[in-house]
Formats: sequence, structure tokens, C-alpha cells
Amino acid sequence: MRYPDSHDDRGQATAFLIVMAAALLLLVAFVFDVGGALSERNRTLQLAQEAARAGAQQIDLAAYRADGTVALDPAAAVSAANDFLAEAGIHGTATVDGDVITVTAQSVYTFRLLPLGPRTASGTASATPVTEPTTP
Repeated sequence: MRYPDSHDDRGQATAFLIVMAAALLLLVAFVFDVGGALSERNRTLQLAQEAARAGAQQIDLAAYRADGTVALDPAAAVSAANDFLAEAGIHGTATVDGDVITVTAQSVYTFRLLPLGPRTASGTASATPVTEPTTP
């Protein structure tokens, strides 16, 4: 015999389990995709730093041999940085301002589990030419 104010609890554990499983799967997808996006951003920044270093190695040898002046060869520096980025399979730009080369690298990360579409990851780094070891 049932009382009119009693509640039937059958099926509530199943509904709770389905909701919690979906939330857990969404959390795993979020962690996986956001971790991948951050990893791609870190990779892009690292490649920008390496390209800037490659560009900073292109000094004006005539000025250096003449009087020891360390100055960038702007055309060679931009070319070396762009070549480095092209070898790495990444897009970017390099500019020279005085003795500083600045490289901005960009790549596209496509989320695999979340329906967020592709996002652009970018990193910017600068470097200057150095001919002698530096001490910390």
C-alpha cells in the first residue's frame, strides 16, 4: 500500500550518473584542448625566440672588421629569421629597429574535442647581436 505523500526514488541515481559522466567528459575535453592550445602558444613563442636569435647573428661584418662596431645587417637579419620560421613551418614577420630584431610568429591551433574552431597562437621575441660571452 502506498501513501499519497511518498516519493518514488527509482531512476534518480541513473540521472545523476548521466549528468556527472557528461560533466566529467566535458571537463576532460576542456583540459585536453586548453592544454593543447597553451602548448602551441609556448611552441610559437619558442620558435619566435629562436628566429630572433638566428637573425641577431647576422652582423655587419665590414663594420665589425673595420673598427669593432657590432651592428646588425638588417636585410640579412630579416632573411635569416624568415628562413628559420619557414623551415619550422610557421608564419611570421621580422623587423629590425637599430640593433634589435623583433620576430612575431603565428600558428593556428584547431581544438580537437571542443567545438571552438581554430584559434591563432602567436609569440613575439626580440634579440640583439652579442660578440662576447655574457656572465650572469
